[in-house]
Amino acid sequence: MLTSLAFVFLAGLAAAAICQQLHLPRIIGMLAVGVVLGPCALNVLDDSILSISADLRQMALIIILLKAGLSLNLADLKKVGRPAVMMSFVPASFEIAAYVLLAPVLLGLSLAEAAVMGAVMAAVSPAVVVPRMVRLMEEGWGTKQGIPQMVMAGASCDDIFVIVLFSAFLGMAQGRGGADLAAFASIPVSIVCGVALGAAAGWVLSAFFETAYAHAHMMRNSMKVIVVLGVSFLLMAVEDWLEGTLPVSGLLAVVSMACVLKLRCAPGVSMRLSQKFGKLWLAAEVILFVLVGAAVDVRYTLGAGLGVIAMIALALVFRAVGVTLCLAGTALSRKERLFCVIAYLPKATVQAAIGSVPLAAGLACGQLVLSVAVVGILLTAPLGALGMDLTYQKLLQGPQKK
Repeated sequence: MLTSLAFVFLAGLAAAAICQQLHLPRIIGMLAVGVVLGPCALNVLDDSILSISADLRQMALIIILLKAGLSLNLADLKKVGRPAVMMSFVPASFEIAAYVLLAPVLLGLSLAEAAVMGAVMAAVSPAVVVPRMVRLMEEGWGTKQGIPQMVMAGASCDDIFVIVLFSAFLGMAQGRGGADLAAFASIPVSIVCGVALGAAAGWVLSAFFETAYAHAHMMRNSMKVIVVLGVSFLLMAVEDWLEGTLPVSGLLAVVSMACVLKLRCAPGVSMRLSQKFGKLWLAAEVILFVLVGAAVDVRYTLGAGLGVIAMIALALVFRAVGVTLCLAGTALSRKERLFCVIAYLPKATVQAAIGSVPLAAGLACGQLVLSVAVVGILLTAPLGALGMDLTYQKLLQGPQKK
């Protein structure tokens, strides 16, 4: 495993540096390294690291979500209001509708199979989007209009909605009857419970830090980071513990905890914690995107024809319409709305996680769904990342503007 980690870090960082010199997003290099090192190419990564790849990717995602929560200005998010809520489900619904309407024609699928494919593809990737929104908030781009806060909040809730739909559609495609209404009702319950649980954990942690300080027990910021990480892992575990009993979103709980810590802790403390997690993200980012690349089996792209690419492109058009609808009636300019559309393009983590599930479940469309997921990652992750990196200074208001 140590050899594999050495390859992941050294090759991942080298490729990221090369892409940075070429003015390309760093994640393109990391994804490429993962594909090359992974089972479908050189196959140099040890089975032990591949077996825990999902857990390592989840840990990396937790780190950037903590960084995001500690950087999030809740007052700005509150000003956004309705669009942030709509962004969590409307664009994904439009994209699923595109697959249901067009996949039977372009790819020869049944309606149930098309719905499964749409659910696999409809989730935006928080791993690609959130780090960029954090950077925009720190630099002050679009923050007055609440754009990065809105996109980040929507991207964090979007996955919950899509995964619930995926489970329902998969059951329908396997002939297990209609969609379970209770599953759909669990979506708002999961969001509310996750936010409440995280807020409670954040309040307890802040009280603990304050009590330690009041009793002259000086706790180093590095130690606080370890404590916060430990509690975050527990919050994610609660989601598994309560599965089937009470739906809870662990990722939203992590973000909520970080937001409460920022509100209750002294500004200097929350700022230093944010900086610490920013440094941890330097390593976590490499692990996340290299292992996402390793999970992508490019062999399935060889059989993907123009129909697959056309389907993905048309679905993104539907998604763009959904984002535009969410922003209707807001004070955002056309340029700012265009940026929101671009920010909602990238797909990576969810598609890498569930893209192979229909194939494993024995669905006739399984290999095609996996092919579409792989092509979607390879096309949209670089496209979305590059689009955001190249356009934010042109489309958003900078910190110098009033």
